Amino acid sequence: MAVKSMTGFGGGESVSGGRIWTVELRCVNHRYLDLKMKVPHGYSALEEKIRKKVAAIHQRGRVDLFLGVSGDFSDLMEVKVNLQLAGRYRDALEILAKEFGTEGGDSSSATLLASYPDVLRYERQNDDLDEIWPFVEQALDSALDGCNNMRMQEGETLAEDLTGRLDVFAKTVATIETALPDLLMKREKNLQERLEKLLGNVQLEPARLAQEVAVIADKTDVTEEIVRLRSHIGQFALFLEGGEAVGRKLDFLIQEFLREVNTLASKISDAAVAHLTVDLKSELEKMREQVQNIE
Repeated sequence: MAVKSMTGFGGGESVSGGRIWTVELRCVNHRYLDLKMKVPHGYSALEEKIRKKVAAIHQRGRVDLFLGVSGDFSDLMEVKVNLQLAGRYRDALEILAKEFGTEGGDSSSATLLASYPDVLRYERQNDDLDEIWPFVEQALDSALDGCNNMRMQEGETLAEDLTGRLDVFAKTVATIETALPDLLMKREKNLQERLEKLLGNVQLEPARLAQEVAVIADKTDVTEEIVRLRSHIGQFALFLEGGEAVGRKLDFLIQEFLREVNTLASKISDAAVAHLTVDLKSELEKMREQVQNIE
């Protein structure tokens, strides 16, 4: 399974009984799955089925889904007669006929009564949801597939970018590690020169000098930080290759990277190393921005 982005779009359509079912789906990054649906009136009972299908593919992200239907609904239309209202119209017409001497008229004609407001009502019945679900599902599957393909394509691009940045990060860490022995020797030399300047002609015992150098070496020992950084680099690469929903894990590792880099920078007060740690932090910030888009 490839790394997926949380950004994508998909659409689907199916036709049944003269009606057209359409589904549009948009998603962006979010800490957890946040699904918002819009379905036509009378079809809200389908929401749970839709939610399950979306959740099977989207583990994180803000997902906006629109279900629409258009076309011929004549099979759902039902004509109802308001008999009570029709009777009142008839009574009123008979009163008029008697009052004005037109009692021979056809005041009770069904055609006449039906022409009056609200005597005939047209009501749309609800679809049988079990019957129409396969067609809704077909449109939904098309939308999910299209969105998923877009997410996988963008995820592949993100993974390539992160892999490249991780390589740069690892090489910079290796450069710092390679520079540590020379840095320690430089500090030993500086310490000796400083002591000679302060003490003048007084000879410092080699054992004493070695002790001071050992103290400095201990304070500047970043072996643990280097080892942890290497471990995190390996884990980060494995997560990218694994391709499951690894966004949160990658985000956590970025925080651990930053913690070790800050500790390393505080232990080694060297201008050259300081520049390298700034480069590491800059690379981590770029990686963090990319990771925010990974599911």
